[in-house]
Amino acid sequence: MGSRSFELNVFHVTRRTAIQRITQVSIGTILAGCSSSGGVQSEKQSMNTETSSYPISLAQWSLHRTIRSGDLDPLDFAGTTRSQWDIGGVEYVNTFFKDKVSDQTYLLELKKRADDHGVKSLLIMVDNEGHMGAADEQELKSTIDNHRRWIDAAKLLGCHSIRVNAQSEGTADQQRDRCTRGFHALMEHADEAGINILIENHGGLSSNGAWLSSLIRTVDHPRLGTLPDFGNFILDWNTGESYDRYLGVSELIPHAMALSAKSHDFDQEGNETGTDYPRMLAIAREAGYDGWVGIEYEGETLSEQEGISRTLELLVRNGCHTT
Repeated sequence: MGSRSFELNVFHVTRRTAIQRITQVSIGTILAGCSSSGGVQSEKQSMNTETSSYPISLAQWSLHRTIRSGDLDPLDFAGTTRSQWDIGGVEYVNTFFKDKVSDQTYLLELKKRADDHGVKSLLIMVDNEGHMGAADEQELKSTIDNHRRWIDAAKLLGCHSIRVNAQSEGTADQQRDRCTRGFHALMEHADEAGINILIENHGGLSSNGAWLSSLIRTVDHPRLGTLPDFGNFILDWNTGESYDRYLGVSELIPHAMALSAKSHDFDQEGNETGTDYPRMLAIAREAGYDGWVGIEYEGETLSEQEGISRTLELLVRNGCHTT
C-alpha cells in the first residue's frame, strides 16, 4: 500500500474508531476451548483448536517485585512456578540475569532447575538491548550483537523464541523500513540457531496492530512472528492515546507464536476489569492460534502471588489448563 496513505490510516485507528472495523466476538464461542499460529518450532501443541484448550505459562515479569526485593532467586523461578501454581511453562525476562547472558554455567543451571520440575523454558523477553530500528549504523550493529547473545542463551535453555521490541524513530513508514533492515540482519543468526524472533506490542507504533503486522509481512521470514499482549496498546504515553486492544490482537494473532494474558485488577466475579478474557481467547481460537497463553500480572492492588492466582483461575474458567 502507498506510504502516505498507510501512515495516515494506520496511525489513527484508536479505541474510538475501531468498533466500526471489527465485530464483537460471541463469548459463547470460547467454551470450545482456548489454543501459536505456529511458526518454525514454536512449541506448537498437537491439538484441535475447535475442541482443545491452551496450556498456561507464567511470565517472569509477574514476579518482578518479588525478585527485585531478593525474596525470589531467578534460578528458583521455574521451581516456584511449579510448586505454587502447578504451571508447566515459563517465560524468562533478560533483565533479571542480564550479566549471565554468556555464562554457560549459570544458564545450564537455570535449565536444569526447570527440567527437574518438569517445566518447559519457552522464551526470553529481551529488553534494554538497543533499538532494532536504529538509524545509526553503529547503534544498529551493537543492537544486533546484543540480541544475538540472547538468541544463543535461548538455544542453550531450550527455548523456542526470544521476544524483542520494534523501536525506532521517524514517520510510520521510516520506522517500518528501519526495523525491516534490523530484523533482516538478525534473522540470519536466528535461523542458524533455530530460534524464533517474536515482536510484542510494547508501546509506540508497535502497539498499532496494523503497523506491526505490516512489518511482519515486509520482513517475510518464517521465524519472525508476534507475541500479542492483551494490554499493551498505548500509542503515546504522554497523551494516553491507545489502540483498540481487540482489534490489535485480531491483527497480530495470525502471526503469533506466543500470547500474553496481561492482568491488573479483578471484579467480585473474578473477571479482569480492563480486558474481556473470553473475547480475547475467542479471537485467538477463531484465528487458529495453537500455542501457550502466558500469565503476565502487573497489578498493584493484590500481591503478585494473588494476582497470578486470580489470572490462573480466570484462564482455567475459560477453558485453558496447566500442564
